[in-house]
Amino acid sequence: MAAASSSDSDACGAESNEANSKWLDAHYDPMANIHTFSACLALADLHGDGEYKLVVGDLGPGGQQPRLKVLKGPLVMTESPLPALPAAAATFLMEQHEPRTPALALASGPCVYVYKNLRPYFKFSLPQLPPNPLEQDLWNQAKEDRIDPLTLKEMLESIRETAEEPLSIQSLRFLQLELSEMEAFVNQHKSNSIKRQTVITTMTTLKKNLADEDAVSCLVLGTENKELLVLDPEAFTILAKMSLPSVPVFLEVSGQFDVEFRLAAACRNGNIYILRRDSKHPKYCIELSAQPVGLIRVHKVLVVGSTQDSLHGFTHKGKKLWTVQMPAAILTMNLLEQHSRGLQAVMAGLANGEVRIYRDKALLNVIHTPDAVTSLCFGRYGREDNTLIMTTRGGGLIIKILKRTAVFVEGGSEVGPPPAQAMKLNVPRKTRLYVDQTLREREAGTAMHRAFQTDLYLLRLRAARAYLQALESSLSPLSTTAREPLKLHAVVSIWVQGLGPTFKLTLHLQNTSTTRPVLGLLVCFLYNEALYSLPRAFFKVPLLVPGLNYPLETFVESLSNKGISDIIKVLVLREGQSAPLLSAHVNMPGSEGLAAA
Repeated sequence: MAAASSSDSDACGAESNEANSKWLDAHYDPMANIHTFSACLALADLHGDGEYKLVVGDLGPGGQQPRLKVLKGPLVMTESPLPALPAAAATFLMEQHEPRTPALALASGPCVYVYKNLRPYFKFSLPQLPPNPLEQDLWNQAKEDRIDPLTLKEMLESIRETAEEPLSIQSLRFLQLELSEMEAFVNQHKSNSIKRQTVITTMTTLKKNLADEDAVSCLVLGTENKELLVLDPEAFTILAKMSLPSVPVFLEVSGQFDVEFRLAAACRNGNIYILRRDSKHPKYCIELSAQPVGLIRVHKVLVVGSTQDSLHGFTHKGKKLWTVQMPAAILTMNLLEQHSRGLQAVMAGLANGEVRIYRDKALLNVIHTPDAVTSLCFGRYGREDNTLIMTTRGGGLIIKILKRTAVFVEGGSEVGPPPAQAMKLNVPRKTRLYVDQTLREREAGTAMHRAFQTDLYLLRLRAARAYLQALESSLSPLSTTAREPLKLHAVVSIWVQGLGPTFKLTLHLQNTSTTRPVLGLLVCFLYNEALYSLPRAFFKVPLLVPGLNYPLETFVESLSNKGISDIIKVLVLREGQSAPLLSAHVNMPGSEGLAAA
């Protein structure tokens, strides 16, 4: 009976969690063997039959067997090998002709492979770059047998370390060989021309002339040689070329190419560069304190995930709006767009097995997964509009469907305003005095502001004068400079010796530094010689050890028998300088005061 009750309670708890969840669990396969990231996932109606498929640029286990997979529901419909690791996948419309079936673009190595109806349609290769002239000269010498393979290797290594332009693939392969294999490689490839080819690092789409969902789009490519290329969707020619200070890894675009567009590129140097139409170089720059791990545009806000486990919101001009700290490292990011409710939010997959959904800095929902999620994709899949597709670190596939009754409400205690902020204050009723004062401020607001500014300026002027007077008279018993950390305290004790009063003046000088001793100090007394006489009116101070209090004593003899008192000024100076470091005023008593005492 006890076992039955515990199992019933567990079942009830699972049912309640599922009832409170906003998602329906459609499919979970921990052995799906899908290894990819968010940029290589795309959803599209590839055949125009209303059935949306999932396109996956799969890296393969350990990045060894890259493949292009197309999934229909939970099953793999087609699968084909790729010549290099995929960098990004995107679907776009190439033309206005019917039927309006989108094309599939897959960036892999230096090429973009375009498919229509899942059949190869076009292959675009990046233009070749000019080779390094020194490298070209070395291979020409090797072709004429004027240089041996060992010298060729040493020269190529020196070029690789010093030259700004990278070496060609032929030279890089040659440098990886063993000594026994170099001669055969040189004999085989010395007649080949040197070719330097860059690769694609990221890819996205940009509407050409209309903002409609089914409008023709251009491909935007980011390359390893720090360039952005915009391709024509029909002829696949380069429409625009833009340069960046670093290699782009994430792209976000808005607008239309023929009208006006804005492009944000997150680069490997930790900066985000923003470009506009007809600009060959970045217009704005956003400097991050850590490397970016994702870049998503939500309406007019750029949301950036960083390696410091945080999300940041920026405007398109680089102004920082907000920051949200994550409980774990961010592995992947993507956009959640619910068209039926006009919702746009950011999904972030964390290393602790959570997928967090944020609208600005407000937490909307948290999804717990059995394994850390490495890629996210949200949209129409099959015939369901709001489907969330996730792949895990171990190669698993998770499919969830958003409930039609689900409404995202801002929650979470770590972000957003506290609940007490929404409570209404108990504002008292307006009194007659309050109303009269309000009318007076409306009628004489300018005069009141001018009077306030006048008083404020007078206060600042008096404070500045008092500060200047204190500096000129050196009345501070503490040194105001960091180079001379000193403190001075003067004490007078009265001694009666013989017929005339003699006073003993004790100075307490302390070095307030924690590590550095102070040398080369002098003590000077300024006084009225008609009233007082000092045997030592000027003497040197010994070395001051940090933290110790040094008593320095001298005697003062009163010369007047009329009981007149005056002030003796004590100055502490540095050798070779006339301005005192600090000072103190000592009020000396007269002879009558001594007799009375």
